[in-house]
Formats: sequence, structure tokens, C-alpha cells
Amino acid sequence: MTQVIKVLGIETSCDETAAAVVTRRGDGSGVINSDIVYSQFDVHEAYGGVVPELAARAHVEKLDTLIEKALSDADCTLEDIDAIAATSGPGLIGGLMVGLMSGKALAMVTGKPLYAINHLEGHALTARLTDGLQFPYLMLLVSGGHTQLILVKGVGSYERWGTTIDDALGECFDKTAKLLGLSYPGGPAVEKAAMQGDEDRFALPMPLRGQKNCDFSFSGLKTAIRQTAIAEQPLSDQTVSDLCASFEKAVVKTLKERLSRGLERFNALEDLPMNPSFVVAGGVAANKKIRMLLNGLCAEYKLGFVAPPHHLCTDNASMIAWAGAERMALGLEGDPMHVAPRSRWPLDENAVTKIGSGRRGAKA
Repeated sequence: MTQVIKVLGIETSCDETAAAVVTRRGDGSGVINSDIVYSQFDVHEAYGGVVPELAARAHVEKLDTLIEKALSDADCTLEDIDAIAATSGPGLIGGLMVGLMSGKALAMVTGKPLYAINHLEGHALTARLTDGLQFPYLMLLVSGGHTQLILVKGVGSYERWGTTIDDALGECFDKTAKLLGLSYPGGPAVEKAAMQGDEDRFALPMPLRGQKNCDFSFSGLKTAIRQTAIAEQPLSDQTVSDLCASFEKAVVKTLKERLSRGLERFNALEDLPMNPSFVVAGGVAANKKIRMLLNGLCAEYKLGFVAPPHHLCTDNASMIAWAGAERMALGLEGDPMHVAPRSRWPLDENAVTKIGSGRRGAKA
């Protein structure tokens, strides 16, 4: 058995400010001692999306208080903490700087190691915190910023099998909602409107249908929604509901076709655990029709379906603390104080870039 490890986690990559304390027990299981999240929903709602400068300012204003509360709720002090873990990317650079600099300051003051965590790795390892999964497993990450199919081989070892070549699915939900005059965030608003709609009224495209890879594309679907909405002007409430229902149907059909290829590939791997699993993470995973699809696919391919609780699928600091604990348990050293935040940070550094690159690195 390895040592018991207690880590303070900090998450500031986008529009949630979060702090948490997580313990990794000697047998490899984990427990969340505290998990505090401040949502900036009210800050950004009027703009229909996240404003980076406002997000960074809110992180500055709230983070110290959240860290204090996380320690208090966990009934511990910084002296009881074994390491500090802070999100270092990918994300909005202003927010990343706030969280990482705070983590550095705490590490320097306490003399504890600092782990600069890839936000995507936090999502990838959450299923080990909640369900104790054995490697390898396959994960679908669907959020406002990411749509990726990833083989999780071990801590720090990932293969990206598929990614969006344009828009993330969560972004597509948000833009569809804005186009149709629905509230922000778009995912819940589109899902609610779709409940009253006719999913067969509008025939919408299935991007990349028939292609022999596991990549995704949603910009064409977004364009089709816009063109249909323009043609149907003025939009009645029923037409909006029908568009949302048709949009959800197209998304589900697209995911089914794209994911089936990945699940077949996963089942063909050697050395799978006795009960291989498929994991979903990210805020879009809360959509009921998408959950029903994934449950059905896992039953078809005889895989366990793991969906962490919703509050651990969206941005949180528990997953960041856990990723740090996993690294520490392997004997990996902390990161140096000169480690810099990365607005772009692919989980699989060897994956071919699909949607562009720049001085800051690959986008996906």
C-alpha cells in the first residue's frame, strides 16, 4: 500500500472558481474532503457567453475565500496538506494565471510540492476517484470547449482517438440557443425546449457520416440550424421547440455513428481489464438523450458505463486535486516554480493537430 496523500486543488480555467481538498488512501481509493465552487453565471449571462476579462477578475476576487473555506470544510490546515495542485491549462489565460500563481504562492510558503495540472487530465482521471476504474478505459469528453474521444492508458499516458475538427459540442448547443433566442447556458435551454418539440419536423445533417475515423464536426449542423431558422422567420415558440428537438436528434445520431467506431476499436484491444469501461465527462454529459444513447451503446458493446456525478463532470477542483494525488502516488516530482500556464495544452501531445495551431501550441 502507498502512503495516504492529501492535496489542495485549485481550478480557474474558465468561468468557475473552485477549490477542494481530496485524500488518496493507501489502497488507491479516494475521498473528497471538501469541494467548493463559485459559478460566474450571473457575471456572464447578460453577454450570452464567457467574457475572459470578467472571468479573470472574478477569480481574483473569490479564490482566496474559496481556498480558506475548502480547508475549513475539510477540517484541516495548510500544514496538513501534502501538495498543491492547480490547473495550468488549457483554458482562458487570465484565469489560469490567477489559479496557478495562487498555487505557486501556497507551495512556496508551505514548502509543499506544486503540481501544474492539465485540466483535461483532471476529467480523464475522475472516474478513478469516483469508481476506482482500472486502466485502460475509453473516455468521451463533451463540454463547451472540448469534444474528444480519449484512450486513458495510465496517469500521464493518453491517446486521442477522435476530436472535433471545428466546434465543440457544448459550443454548438450554446450558439444554437443564442440563435433561437434561448437563455444561457445553452445546453439546458435547448434540452428543455426540445421536450415540447417534434424531432422529425426538420431534417438536419450528420457531419462526417461514413468517414472511417472517430473525429467529430458540428459547424455544419450549426449552419443548418441558422439557415432553417432564417427560412422559418418569424419563429414561433413551437418552431423553436421543433428546431431544438431536431437538433438533439441529429446530435445523438452523429454521436452514435462516430462513437461506434471507437467502441469497436476499444473492444479489439488486448490486455483490457476484466470489466472494461466507457466513461463520459463534461457538462454536455448531463443531457438526458445523450446519456440514454451512451447507456445503450455500452450495453451493445458489453462495456460498463461510468458517468461521474454531474458536479464532477463540470469544472471542479476535486478532479484537479485528484490528478495531483495520482501523480504524487507514483513518486512523480512536483513542477518547478517557473512552470507557465498554457492556454492550449493537448492531453495527447503526439496527436495530429486537427483545427489549427499557433505560437501557443495546438488547439486540440
